[in-house]
Amino acid sequence: MPYLYLTIAIIAEVIATSALKASAEFTRLIPSIIVVVGYGIAFYFMTLVLRTIPIGITYAIWSGVGIVLVALVGLVLYKQIPDTPAIIGMGLIILGVVVIHTFSKTINH
Repeated sequence: MPYLYLTIAIIAEVIATSALKASAEFTRLIPSIIVVVGYGIAFYFMTLVLRTIPIGITYAIWSGVGIVLVALVGLVLYKQIPDTPAIIGMGLIILGVVVIHTFSKTINH
């Protein structure tokens, strides 16, 4: 169940972060509501994850996956194309999440 909650937290955070640009610095109502509600959902579900997965591991997975997904949203919605160093860096982030998930003894599988 904690990984379902973590997935919900990540998706909500990605939606909220992606809506930040559309909110035009909180001058547009609907995107601004999406930002606030999305972060609220993300943080609520993250607290549920913290019942079973250590905070450092939770945050590493949440932020790592979130970074990559937000970059993909930026590519698709806003035509923001990452350069080669950004792609390499995100690849390393993904690798780090995989290493944590695969080899860390602090995660309750």
